[in-house]
Amino acid sequence: MSIENVDLFDGLAPDELQLLRDTSILREFAKNTVLIHEGDVADSLYVVETGRVKVYCSDKSGKDFVLNILESGDYFGELALLDDDRRSASVRAMDATKVRIIYKEDFKAILDMHPNITRILNKNLTRRIRKLTNDVKSLALQDVYGRVVKVLTSLAEPHGDEGQMKIQEKLTQQEIADRVGSSREMVARILKDLTIGDYIEVEGRHIIIKKKLPESY
Repeated sequence: MSIENVDLFDGLAPDELQLLRDTSILREFAKNTVLIHEGDVADSLYVVETGRVKVYCSDKSGKDFVLNILESGDYFGELALLDDDRRSASVRAMDATKVRIIYKEDFKAILDMHPNITRILNKNLTRRIRKLTNDVKSLALQDVYGRVVKVLTSLAEPHGDEGQMKIQEKLTQQEIADRVGSSREMVARILKDLTIGDYIEVEGRHIIIKKKLPESY
């Protein structure tokens, strides 16, 4: 996945994209490596080229709450290009991962010479913030079952010829619980009831959604 396919840079001209690529640095991280820590000084944007990373926060007891799972073509740390605040979350590699890094000082030098990039990035960042706001609103208004359904349906892809959906990502019950802010036991009960109702089928760590999930639990 190249930098040209990242939606943050939608609308940039080929020469502008090449400037960003030339300025960036490609780095590789082993599985389970922490790329950034919550509270670190924010000084760079990361674009995932291959692999997967987990974005998470930790509470005072050390329990992690997963905010997002990012894959090839996704990015994180974009606010570091615009302000001087600290990292609001940690990011850990879930697989061997390659990321392209653009440092703030290099980025600012490009913006000084190419104001059109600033205009387009502001538009794209505004769109991203609106989406995040809607996601947070949705999670706040849903109960645990609703959040579990949202996670399952957002990750599922078409599977077979009977309208079924399959989650290719290998998810544990604890990983689902971390994403929805609930206990593993509650998630296990929901998945068990959906399985008994023939709504889902679990193949190893893959989940197949066999038909539309109920709106309420």
